[in-house]
Amino acid sequence: MSFTNCYEDTARAESYAKLEFPGTYYLAFRDLPQIIARYVKGGIAMDFGCGAGRSTRFTKNLGFEIIGVDISTEMITAAKRIDPIGDYRIVKEGILDYFEDNSFDLIQSIFTFDNVPTEKLKIQLFSEFRRILKKGGIMINLVSSQELYVNDWASFTTTCFANNFKAKCGDRVYTIMKDVEDQRPVEDELWPDINYKRVYSKAGLALIETYKPLGYEYEPIEWVNETRIAPWSIYVLTKK
Repeated sequence: MSFTNCYEDTARAESYAKLEFPGTYYLAFRDLPQIIARYVKGGIAMDFGCGAGRSTRFTKNLGFEIIGVDISTEMITAAKRIDPIGDYRIVKEGILDYFEDNSFDLIQSIFTFDNVPTEKLKIQLFSEFRRILKKGGIMINLVSSQELYVNDWASFTTTCFANNFKAKCGDRVYTIMKDVEDQRPVEDELWPDINYKRVYSKAGLALIETYKPLGYEYEPIEWVNETRIAPWSIYVLTKK
């Protein structure tokens, strides 16, 4: 069976488009302004796998001129409806040849690679990111940690899926999102930290820093495991 991108679905796209930064999602975005300010020089950006444009709008509000791209027509339609003056474009899977070499100061991809199957396609995409990054440009890849799929969270239920606990690199893993109307399980591909690092190296990217954001007790969110286990991994990359 081929891997299914669950976001190429009108009902799910409409449900996901209403999502902002609740619960566990807050941790994914909380530290990004500081990370971006620390590493990124220049203001031209791409949001790869922009979905309904939440992450694109987030970074645009930081002052960037940003293009949101996605393979899902349903998601791009939602993004344009929410942000009519934004720049949102459909791309073909694994192909970014529309964009010239050395074009972007920042390329961000937030949650996208949870849904990108196979090492071959990942290497192909990260090689393209390397090509279109400017010299000294930064790639930020934010993905679900391996631990996300075997713990429960403020925003996710995962422990009801027995196969998650024995999944290996490349296997399918499942979550249920609590913060959206569509409660159908989301299908991801498990890709542990060591395997991401191998992909980056093969694509000619150097890992600068890895962030594992944890929740704080003083934050006004009813954390479940977030204060002791990081649900997300944030990789900061540049050209070798």
